[in-house]
Amino acid sequence: MTYKITIKGRLDGLNDYTKANRTNQYKGAKAKAENERICMAYIPRHLKGKKINFPVHISFRWYEKNRRRDPDNIAFAKKFILDSLVTSGVFPDDGQKYISGFDDKFYIDPKNPRIEIYIEEEEVG
Repeated sequence: MTYKITIKGRLDGLNDYTKANRTNQYKGAKAKAENERICMAYIPRHLKGKKINFPVHISFRWYEKNRRRDPDNIAFAKKFILDSLVTSGVFPDDGQKYISGFDDKFYIDPKNPRIEIYIEEEEVG
């Protein structure tokens, strides 16, 4: 079974988060909390009442409005997404016992920047 979550817009990248942490620890914590709040707004819409069988493989599709941010900078935001899946109770933890791996693909969509997350249950046998 595959589950899909779509988060509209974009999340902070590694450079944004690093800058916030260098300003002061409170600003860094606030940035993390804000990014997780955004994720938490979308998770229940897509996964409410779903029982996921673990482990899973996660595919991230990053749709940016332009090519200004580097892929590694963009993909850092998976930290916020995974932590939000744990906080919301969808995942018991985000360790290797529950996540077998993930992949990232990057696209440009100036009119509809978003993040599509595909959670695919692994066949255990």
